[in-house]
Amino acid sequence: LENFRNVTHGTRDRVGCLQLRGEYMYVAEGRGGFRVYDVASIANKGVSDPIISAPFSPLGQDTHVESKNATCMALPTNQAINPLRNTAALREANQEQAFLPIYHYAVVTDAEEGLILVNVDTLSDGDPRNNNLRRAVTWNENNVLAGARHIILAGYYAYIIADAGLVVVNLDDPLHPRLVTVRPLNDGRASALQFRYLWVTDRDGLKLFDVTHMDNPVAVPSATVPMQDARDIYIARTYAYVGAGPQGLAIVNVTNPEHPQPGLAGGQMFYTGEPGHPLDDVYAVTVASTNASLYAYVANGRNGMQVLQLTCFCNSNTVYGFSPRPQPQMIAWARTPTPALAVAKGLDRDRGVDETGDQIAIFGRLGSRPFNRREMEALFLNSRGFPYRVNDRGTMDDWVPAGRASR
Repeated sequence: LENFRNVTHGTRDRVGCLQLRGEYMYVAEGRGGFRVYDVASIANKGVSDPIISAPFSPLGQDTHVESKNATCMALPTNQAINPLRNTAALREANQEQAFLPIYHYAVVTDAEEGLILVNVDTLSDGDPRNNNLRRAVTWNENNVLAGARHIILAGYYAYIIADAGLVVVNLDDPLHPRLVTVRPLNDGRASALQFRYLWVTDRDGLKLFDVTHMDNPVAVPSATVPMQDARDIYIARTYAYVGAGPQGLAIVNVTNPEHPQPGLAGGQMFYTGEPGHPLDDVYAVTVASTNASLYAYVANGRNGMQVLQLTCFCNSNTVYGFSPRPQPQMIAWARTPTPALAVAKGLDRDRGVDETGDQIAIFGRLGSRPFNRREMEALFLNSRGFPYRVNDRGTMDDWVPAGRASR
């Protein structure tokens, strides 16, 4: 490690979102638009610059798409996929599903232009000579995406934070986006999805929407967690991690999503860092497993980047189970040339299906496809379209009317 060095690469403007997939980093860089960088073998590159725009002369390719103010971007999956391999002949042989059309695209939000889709198939076809990216579509019906600043994808649904609030867009046909609904927020910032729940941050703090029916987010007021300046959010099993600005990193127990609780020992919610290395400008956090431990990678604004170890086998009685209580301890930090504002999500491993029940990975085994959405819903929705719930007696109810205690 003595020869290790941190790598920096300038961008034209503020990076709001970025995502690593395979050997490429996808970046929304404000007035610089949307750009894809070659970051293959970043610690052992065969050329002098570890982060480059092209593996040869930039005259041979163009992975930049201009836009007025690219604020965020999302990929349908960060797994290394090649939708072009999902051929009809292969599907017939393996009895697998076709990839959704959305898997051909990167989706970009622009505060002025709205939604931009870019076909990125050329980056996975093994030929570097045809990597010329172009807009496939630009969409902003009735200016509903004015001030768009954050996006996540759940299958073919896009959940977008804009001036209007939470905007849901159907991308089943990516070249013809359809506005689904808008839910109000108080200066929304970011969102994160886990199964039936969509968490969002806004000026009031952390909020929750029930998205059992993905086209109809229903606000859950009982789940609001007030925070002074909630920014980005990451959900890892039964804990929500929120970049809470000057308050530090908020850790919230969401085992019961509709009634969240402070997630640290002693009823505490905020981790504020270590002496000499405060967490007091936290913008974003990503949680990932490395080897056998859990870590949080924190973009701490003017303080740079911090790495927190959340579980440690030095505390062997606290690391077992599905979701052990996090015990954050800062183990590394690095100054950055400009404020650290975003962190890429780690690799989603062993995920074969998305939230709308559509296949991501090619399984290659006869009849081994995952459940589709209809088959999934048969496991958790009753005939009325409501989730099964456990009542106060510990038995399963077919439906829990409003006002009845349940969990």
